Amino acid sequence: MHLLGIVWNPSEGIDLGFFMVRYYSLMFVIAFGLGWYIMKHIFQNENEPIEKLDSLFIWTVIATLLGARLGHVLFYQPELFSQDPISVFLPFKTQPTFQFTGFSGLASHGAAISIIIFMYYFSKKIMKRPLLWVLDRVVIPVASGAIFVRLGNFFNSEIYGHTTSGENFYGVKFVREDEFWAGRNVQDATQIEDYNAAYKAISTDPQFSDILAAIPFRHPSQLYEAFGYVFVFLVLFYGYWKTDMKEKQGLLFGMFLVLLFTVRFIVEFVKESQGGFESALGLLSTGQWLSIPFIIVGLFFIIRAKKETYI
Repeated sequence: MHLLGIVWNPSEGIDLGFFMVRYYSLMFVIAFGLGWYIMKHIFQNENEPIEKLDSLFIWTVIATLLGARLGHVLFYQPELFSQDPISVFLPFKTQPTFQFTGFSGLASHGAAISIIIFMYYFSKKIMKRPLLWVLDRVVIPVASGAIFVRLGNFFNSEIYGHTTSGENFYGVKFVREDEFWAGRNVQDATQIEDYNAAYKAISTDPQFSDILAAIPFRHPSQLYEAFGYVFVFLVLFYGYWKTDMKEKQGLLFGMFLVLLFTVRFIVEFVKESQGGFESALGLLSTGQWLSIPFIIVGLFFIIRAKKETYI
């Protein structure tokens, strides 16, 4: 009997009767909404026209979603470009059969690269400010958004960690985890036609205790990462509002890269493999290999910032 481990089987979202608000989508809405609110106060503090914020918001949303999706395909599923190219950009797949999937498969490394590229255009054409000035400020809401993205992953029971003991207070049984159900069918296992009801029965009905017992406890790596990003956000937020860090070119941006991707690098040690090119390189996971360049670039900007200030 496991007294400390958690059985995790949330509903898909908030059922409004005529529409289902999925938690993952809700987390993205909160992330972008909170980001807009934070940047509004930053713009006011910098005496920048709020009208420019609307453009920044639109560019950031596009950059995040486009970059995250392309990053996932490039780094983790490059075969989609030849096998199912439509699924790269649209919320459904056509192979082996047509299926609506929503916008899934998003990579934070791709989002980071895309945001930097889009912010270059935004800084030159709209803000008329140096790129680093924009990046030093936009990384604050980006860090807050990363928290909610990982919470969305937790609600979706995806990007979970390695197995652990149920005696550990942090152990979580992801009832809907893909790895356990690969090659299995929850409706067949329970003889319940509705799959949501089937998962609920496994979680609560003693009749299916054997199935529940077979599902392993895992590290909730999504929560580890989210808590780490809370720390990153607080450091950047404090650095902007309570110190002169914002006056040093690239310092907040560099700190963001080092802190956020160090969190990612560390959590990868307890996270299940997401695939990619790690089998070819060995030693580290794909996420860790991708994080190293960002950390190095961040260190460069931190060191450089000691000599550079905004005029």
